[in-house]
Amino acid sequence: MVEILPLGRFSHQRLEWKRWVPAFMSSHKTLFMVLWIAAFASVFVWQRNIVDGFWVFGRAQMKPMPRLRPVAFNLTDFGGVGDGVTVNTEAFERAVSAISKLGKRGGAQLNVPPGRWLTAPFNLTSHMTLFLAEDAEILGIQDEKYWPLMPPLPSYGYGREHPGPRYGSLIHGQNLKDVTITGHNGTINGQGQTWWKKYRQKVLNHTRGPLVQIMWSSDILISNITLRDSPFWTLHPYDCKNVTIRNVTILAPIFEAPNTDGIDPDSCEDMVIEDCYISVGDDGIAIKSGWDQYGIAYGRPSMNILIRNLVVRSMVSAGISIGSEMSGGVSNVTVENLLVWGSRRAVRIKTAPGRGGYVRQITYRNLTFDNVRVGIVIKTDYNEHPDDGYDRKALPVLEDISFTGVHGQGVRVPVRIHGSEEIPVRNVTFRDMSVGLTYKKKHIFQCAFVEGRVIGTIFPAPCENLDRYDEQERLVKRSFAQNITDIDYDF
Repeated sequence: MVEILPLGRFSHQRLEWKRWVPAFMSSHKTLFMVLWIAAFASVFVWQRNIVDGFWVFGRAQMKPMPRLRPVAFNLTDFGGVGDGVTVNTEAFERAVSAISKLGKRGGAQLNVPPGRWLTAPFNLTSHMTLFLAEDAEILGIQDEKYWPLMPPLPSYGYGREHPGPRYGSLIHGQNLKDVTITGHNGTINGQGQTWWKKYRQKVLNHTRGPLVQIMWSSDILISNITLRDSPFWTLHPYDCKNVTIRNVTILAPIFEAPNTDGIDPDSCEDMVIEDCYISVGDDGIAIKSGWDQYGIAYGRPSMNILIRNLVVRSMVSAGISIGSEMSGGVSNVTVENLLVWGSRRAVRIKTAPGRGGYVRQITYRNLTFDNVRVGIVIKTDYNEHPDDGYDRKALPVLEDISFTGVHGQGVRVPVRIHGSEEIPVRNVTFRDMSVGLTYKKKHIFQCAFVEGRVIGTIFPAPCENLDRYDEQERLVKRSFAQNITDIDYDF
């Protein structure tokens, strides 16, 4: 049976609904308006406090520069003008001079505000923080007559490109302690295009200068900045101890920017390089320790270096290199969590007869190669010498080098270890390796004069020069062919 509601009861319900709906809508409009205003205010406060450069009534609220020292100066306090035209060398020099008098008080901080600050090279001082604000850009003056000449590096014998004096760096420091270069990702721009062109035209009479060079110093921190378009090597710590380079972006064109290495630790000890992005026209990182007889005589190794969490690109050279100038020795280096993409080589060790020195206790861990021509390279015939005075019997030692967790795709030749009868490569270990190939040639794991082992199964199949062990590191097959050569230079 279907119940039929009386007409009066239905009319009563409809009247109640008509009275309730406007009240509901009115109260909920009020509630909605309150919530909308609260949400807008929350976004306003969040953007003002979190998002950099949020516009409020036409005025940008910039991220404040923190005070990291007892005293803080602005470059404008010393007459700096950030218009990209005014030369600010004297302003930088006056600021550094003022900071140099405050060492006993903990030093001081020099803030570089937003703007384009053109300058010739200048020196830093101890107990100093150089802080680059967001949108601050230090520009290197392009006329080489404003770049001072310096003596050649003692471990190189003469300027790397020309005998005699060399150009100094844009930002320079010697015999310093407790120096920080940091900021809100401001930029130091070497404007290297003019230098690269003159280098190719062979009209320069001296070796080009780095962008940032710190020498004979300790307790150095470089973080949260961008370095770009260096005339020569970008960041060059020389004979330094306790150096940290963190969260730094280093850029140069991947072609036609000669010798623009990203970071070159040179005879350095106790160093960390982490969380960086590097895309340059030469090696992303090149660990060095002097050149032939001059490096042997100087005798300062690079040691205790940790490189981790990097993304690197190098279409001309390699992502991470050791050498070729390694005559003072290189030891105890760890490279881990590295991605190399779109590059000619991923990781490389390079040396030659006459270098002397050693490369030992090198650990590579968790490497990823993406579209790389050659993944792992060890080269012992990199025959470039400062002069004819090198000792041809000074043979480098290469030993104790391990590769664990090597993966990737689009690699033509995953491994090329080119030892020689004079310079064999000893105690090399491969473990957990699987690399996708783009080149289906027989010899894609190339070896010559190498001794070592493979633990477990790796892909591609290793060369016959290496002993085979199972996953429990039990010997499966001993190699009797360490001197076999299958190096192929057709590509």
